[in-house]
Amino acid sequence: MTTTTTVTRAEYCVVACAEAWRDNGEILAAAMAPVSSFGARLAKRSFSPDLLLTDGEAMLVGLDGQVEGWLPYRRHLMMVTGGKRHVMMGASQIDRHGNQNISCIGDWSRPARQLLGVRGAPVNTLNNPVSYWIPKHSPRVFVERVDMVSGVGYDRAAAAGAGRFHRIPRVVSDLGVFDFETPDRSMRLASVHPGVTVDQVRQATGFDLVIGDDVPHTREPTAEELRLIREVIDPKGLRDREVRV
Repeated sequence: MTTTTTVTRAEYCVVACAEAWRDNGEILAAAMAPVSSFGARLAKRSFSPDLLLTDGEAMLVGLDGQVEGWLPYRRHLMMVTGGKRHVMMGASQIDRHGNQNISCIGDWSRPARQLLGVRGAPVNTLNNPVSYWIPKHSPRVFVERVDMVSGVGYDRAAAAGAGRFHRIPRVVSDLGVFDFETPDRSMRLASVHPGVTVDQVRQATGFDLVIGDDVPHTREPTAEELRLIREVIDPKGLRDREVRV
């Protein structure tokens, strides 16, 4: 039986990540971290049953993790370039227009820190929907200007005439949910997780967010969603290691 304990911040984050894939249909849901992966699995088990899940390497998997099919690299690339994937990436830096950096911190000629490199971020962001999961919201991550563009934001996609398939449905952090539903496609605070204030989000962000007069709370998980998270999807509680309050 599901316990009646208070919903944790991590559980709100799982639900918020799951919502990124609502009504996405039969596409590949790719996630890069535990909480976002749990969100993809929750979405498939509840309101987006047609989602395809991957083990992150070469296989399509079912809800129980059993292999259902082979996903060779060429087929994966076809899904990306054909817009049949919605990936939820991380970000070492992200700015007001959704430009993402996972490559380096500091000037390119002499970076203070070398990170992953751009990887597939440019192709992802220009060919299929890309959302972001950021487990530690801070001014060092939500920055005025990224040190290097890995994932393309709305302003750069528009300037390059490459906005046809570009879309960033949402950004989820441990403080709230963000979107780009504004006239100039700058980041907007869509909801705060219960226990978080708008001022906390504002102080933890290195640029001026678009903030409405009445920011709602991130939606509550249903009793069935809580049962799935706690008993089926993440019974070991790995979500609480990623989101620490």
